[in-house]
Amino acid sequence: MKFLPDIDVKALIFGAAIAAAFILFGWQFNDWLYPFAAIGLLYAGYAQKNIKLGTIMGALASTPIIVLTFQGYMGTFDGFFLTETGILSVTVIILLVGAFIGFVGAWAKIDRVRALEEYEKKQKIGKNKKKK
Repeated sequence: MKFLPDIDVKALIFGAAIAAAFILFGWQFNDWLYPFAAIGLLYAGYAQKNIKLGTIMGALASTPIIVLTFQGYMGTFDGFFLTETGILSVTVIILLVGAFIGFVGAWAKIDRVRALEEYEKKQKIGKNKKKK
């Protein structure tokens, strides 16, 4: 994909698949597996080169969660959430949470890269010292 060289598409696909898999596992086996869907969104954001792309890819990776939510894999809706406004609000909330988790993943990567650079700088300071 020549027009999008900065986006890690493999991480986006695997992150979305991991998120969807944990939603399905939570529905099939136990409800406590639902929160682990954030692992896929973190991975989708962590693999990107900057924070803005990580945030966008986190939101994109959360789209399978939206589909699975409306198919009933996260429970049934009643009342306000059956209206058009309720459905739209659930969709926006899931996208915002996905974007936030992608942001956290990208921020963690940037922070880790900075820490490694600082560590390497500190290691280079002591290499050329003369020993007594």
